[in-house]
Amino acid sequence: MTTASDIEPVHPVDVVIALGANLGDRLAALRGAVDGLRATPGVEVVAVSSVYETEPVGGPQQPEYANAVVLVRATIPVMALLERAHAIEAEWERVRAERWGPRTLDIDIIDAGGAVSDDPVLTLPHPRAHERGFVIVPWLEIEPDATLVGHGRIRDLKVDTTGVRISSDRIPTE
Repeated sequence: MTTASDIEPVHPVDVVIALGANLGDRLAALRGAVDGLRATPGVEVVAVSSVYETEPVGGPQQPEYANAVVLVRATIPVMALLERAHAIEAEWERVRAERWGPRTLDIDIIDAGGAVSDDPVLTLPHPRAHERGFVIVPWLEIEPDATLVGHGRIRDLKVDTTGVRISSDRIPTE
């Protein structure tokens, strides 16, 4: 089993990233996350899903989320991409006070080229992605033939999509 720190792309690796926000200007935060990824050397934004309004899963009572999924092509190590994601979250004043609590911005790496890692800092694929409608629905939109290691094609997953609604809001793709 490899760890996330062992995953250094020799060739570009497609990485699936989930975005979510339910505090402050949610759409601005999602756009800021995409802009931040786009500005990262060694990261090319390939596709951005529509924005989806979703009900919170777990945690305390809180506002609805705005969610999206981004497909990037990375030539930097996946741990460097995770560090960049955390820096972008910090720019949006993300506070990690409560598990599954409300947040200004959440950036999760879901899949990195099909790599498998049990690194405590970054488990790949994301251990709950296959259960999350707010990840699978937008991911299907931008990569309908994708597979998730250990779970097969994402279009075949039996995931609860109750409360996942497409929004009229958009994130610019360029």
